Order: sequence, then C-alpha cells, then structure tokens
Amino acid sequence: MSRILKKTMGDKLFDIINYIFMFIFCLTILLPFIHLLAQSFDKVGNISAEGLYIWPEEFTFDNYKMIAKNRYIWNGYYNTLLRTIVGTGMSLFFTSMGAYALSKKRFPNRTFWTMVVVFTMFFSGGLIPSFLWIKKLGLLDKRMVLILPGLIGAYNLVLIRNFFQQIPGELEESARIDGAKDFTVFWRIILPVSKPILATVALWLAVGHWNAWFDCLIYIRDTKKYVVQVILQRIILQGTQQMMMDDTMVQKEYESRPEVIKAACIYFTTIPILCIYPFLQKYFVKGVFIGSLKG
Repeated sequence: MSRILKKTMGDKLFDIINYIFMFIFCLTILLPFIHLLAQSFDKVGNISAEGLYIWPEEFTFDNYKMIAKNRYIWNGYYNTLLRTIVGTGMSLFFTSMGAYALSKKRFPNRTFWTMVVVFTMFFSGGLIPSFLWIKKLGLLDKRMVLILPGLIGAYNLVLIRNFFQQIPGELEESARIDGAKDFTVFWRIILPVSKPILATVALWLAVGHWNAWFDCLIYIRDTKKYVVQVILQRIILQGTQQMMMDDTMVQKEYESRPEVIKAACIYFTTIPILCIYPFLQKYFVKGVFIGSLKG
C-alpha cells in the first residue's frame, strides 16, 4: 500500500509545476486588485504616473469621504439595491414555479416545453426587436424594465428543474395525503429542501443584477433612475465630472488626479456584492452539482 501511495519523481515534478502555475495565476488575479486598492487609499496627487505598487505613498481616507458626498453615487446605490433585491426575489420565485411544473412527469408535453425553454438559450430576437418590444409594453424609463425582461432565465430554470427531480416523491405524496394543494406543496415542502440550488441561483441573480448596466443605459433616460454601475461607467470611462462631484474644491482635486477617485469609486461600488458571497458559498458547489446531474 505504501508503494502505491508513494509519489514518483515525475509526480513530484508535476506537483511543483502545478503549484508554480497556480501561484502565478493567483498573482495575476490579486495584483490588479491590490494595486487598485492601494491607489484608492493614496492621497490625491501622490501617485506615480507609472509602475505597480501595493502600498499607498501617503495613506488617507479622503478619497472615500469625497465619494460619500456624491449624491449620484448614493442615488445609484438605491436604484441598484432596489433592482437587486426585487429582481432576485421575483426571478427566483417565478423561475422556481416554472421549474417545479416542468419537473413533474404528469405535466402535459413536458419534454416539448423543456425544449422550448432550452431553445431560448441559443437564439434570441436581438437588441432592436427587444427595444421595440419594451417600447410597446410601455416600460421605457420605468424601473421594472430592468427586472421584467429577464425575469426567468432558461439556464436557471433547467438547473432548478433538475434539482427538483432529485427530491423524493414520498415527501410530496405525504403532503397531498394531508390535503395539501400544489402551491402548498411547492411553498412548504419543495422550497425548504431546495436551499442549496436556490442559494446558488440567488447568488447568480444578485451578482447579475448588481453588475448590470447596459439595459439601464438603453432603456432609462432619467438620471435619477440610473443604477450605480452606469454612474461608475460614466465616471471611469467617460470622465463625467458632473456625476463625480458637485463641490467646486473637490472637483478641482478630482481634475488634478482622477485615477485615485476612480479607483475608490470601483471599490466603493464593488465591495457590497462581494460581502454576500461568503454567506452563500456553502450552498454553491452542492447546488450546482446536484442541479446538473439529471437532464
């Protein structure tokens, strides 16, 4: 047995190469974040124009204090939180309902309707038909336009459907014997035992809503309804000073060294969604694994 477990020179060399590769790969991911973080905490005007560094030349919280004064950022936060909470909740609920129906063998033409759902994963009408459809529905410049068009995702529906098919039928049968109807079974029996897949899909939906900006850029005209990612996009890419600061003195500081303010904006708008992941991580692997077992 010891001979079987003993590693050969080739195995050790392979492990060393893997460790070196993973170390370099992790560095390529972490260094930009560290560089940006150091930049966000550096005093305006102290940063060298070129080079990589991992510690601020002069540590300060002034950059974040300036961002905290920006009404556009906080208004974007409100719109993004509203979109993320309402959109994730509605999408998860309606996607789960559709998945529950498709998971039942008694559902008429179940295979056909499943294929119709899968078909939408590979083909779509495109941007112009979508815009005309949204306009006909009267959703332009409405907050619900950021939620309703993508309310049910085909991939998420199939994944949850596959998970529901793994649930023992005896649970549902015992509930029906006690007089429970379909919705009661779905709400009180199926959903409570489906926390892994629901938490996984909820994480995907929340991250998707938080990071989304293109649909807001197309369908929303009122700046008061802009999500925080659109505000960030205008500050970072377009350098829109009106959306950066209203205070004249602060605006001059932004003009003198905009990179540090932009770096602080990126972290200011990214950290909240990163804080959610640790609470859902324990469900993530289990949910994806079980949800993808059965077609």
